[in-house]
Amino acid sequence: MQDFPLAVLVATVASYWIGVGVMIVRVRRETRKVVGLVPEQRLERLMWLVWVPLVAAWIFVPWATFAKAGAVPPLPDFALRGPAYAMLRWIAAIVAVVALVGTIQCWLRMGSDWRMDIGLERTTGLITDGLFARVRHPIYAFSILLMLCSAAIVPTAPMALIAAAHIVLMNMKAHNEERHLLAVHGDAYARYLRGTGRFFPRRSAPTR
Repeated sequence: MQDFPLAVLVATVASYWIGVGVMIVRVRRETRKVVGLVPEQRLERLMWLVWVPLVAAWIFVPWATFAKAGAVPPLPDFALRGPAYAMLRWIAAIVAVVALVGTIQCWLRMGSDWRMDIGLERTTGLITDGLFARVRHPIYAFSILLMLCSAAIVPTAPMALIAAAHIVLMNMKAHNEERHLLAVHGDAYARYLRGTGRFFPRRSAPTR
């Protein structure tokens, strides 16, 4: 029987990273700079040593599980035969698609200011509207959500390790970016920090 939640996940994760590639090309055309491939900041270059193989594993493990490749462990019986968990996997597949759509909205809003790494040579604008109005890092929040959906649909040890490492890296990267933006934008970003949550919205709106 075809595993439709897993098929949706494989397509969604692939679409996510194809979208990242499209954004790199788009920003390159608009700014004449290649962003995200080789970070300008030393700390982020060190993080990329973990991040790049992590992304490759994130793409590979769901696909290999779907293809029933011998390189990864198969799905446990409870994931396929338990009706409650089967429903959870369907919900996770739907949420994964929602996370992708939300991410695309953020990419479109950022436009040429989008990048995967911290820009030391070019100062980007401070975006505080749309999905950024209540959450400082909605792209990272959606990425974590997509990763949690991946771990729910593929409840295996390799996927759990990938998810744990991903969440740690997202927190490290968000904290690093906040320090940089605070140094660049000063009081404007300090006010934004006080009125927003890192990955979850706060009750109060950002102070303009």
